[in-house]
Amino acid sequence: MASFYQNAVGLMTKVFSKKFVFKYGFNISPMYRRTTAKVTYVSEDMSTIKIRLKRSWRNKNYVNTIFGGSMFAAVDPIPMTQLINLLGEDYVVWDKSAEIKFKIPAKETLYATFHFSNEEIELMKSKVEAENEFEYVKQTNLTNKNGDKVFCEVHKNIYIAEKDFFKEKRQLKKEKRAKMD
Repeated sequence: MASFYQNAVGLMTKVFSKKFVFKYGFNISPMYRRTTAKVTYVSEDMSTIKIRLKRSWRNKNYVNTIFGGSMFAAVDPIPMTQLINLLGEDYVVWDKSAEIKFKIPAKETLYATFHFSNEEIELMKSKVEAENEFEYVKQTNLTNKNGDKVFCEVHKNIYIAEKDFFKEKRQLKKEKRAKMD
């Protein structure tokens, strides 16, 4: 069953480009607005997405720096959603795990660029073709505007599988659990 967001995107892409829907959909979505970040750029092919996280009263912590939860939340949904759009409907994409490494306290506006190269996409497709499923680790840095100061690194472990294989695997697990009960 499709989510509210999937249904909304399906309707909106009949009128607007995917890049437009992605950018403005994220920016008006309550779940992303609460992160205090903003999607500032989406490339035509969706391979590159940029965000900005301004320091404000809404995301400052006890010591007057950007709250780590806001930093993580600003980055969290982008790679998975981006990959769903880049790989297409024949694939299942899920966040499996994540790790954040704080480097220095953030007392200024932060920026991140999410980019998947054609080589990465082809690697993912060939791995799934060979193995049906696999996990890919993508690193994103939150930096200053120039990109020369890294405030934190976020490592996302993303599960990617062929859709029919994934459905069959879930069905087998469901049947196994039913036998155990």
